[in-house]
Amino acid sequence: MKVDALLSELEQVAKGLSIRVSYEPLGGELGAGGLCKVKGEWRVIVDKRATPAERLSVLAQSMARFPVMEQQLSPELRELLQRTQGLRAKSGGP
Repeated sequence: MKVDALLSELEQVAKGLSIRVSYEPLGGELGAGGLCKVKGEWRVIVDKRATPAERLSVLAQSMARFPVMEQQLSPELRELLQRTQGLRAKSGGP
């Protein structure tokens, strides 16, 4: 499955979990984006200048913190999220 298709699917999963995804210009040292909570609501902010692969990476890392495996996912997206969750567990991330 192509990066754009995975990104689109993951955006829909986020929407289904009431997690807002937005693409905004970010300053150079902030990286490509990440997860935050704004006024009590979860939000993933991604640098709009990021490549599709970078966007997918930021969104996958952010979404790996939520019960996304309970959602209906394509096999490719499920595998990506499992790898992402595995990397987070190895690094001791929350």
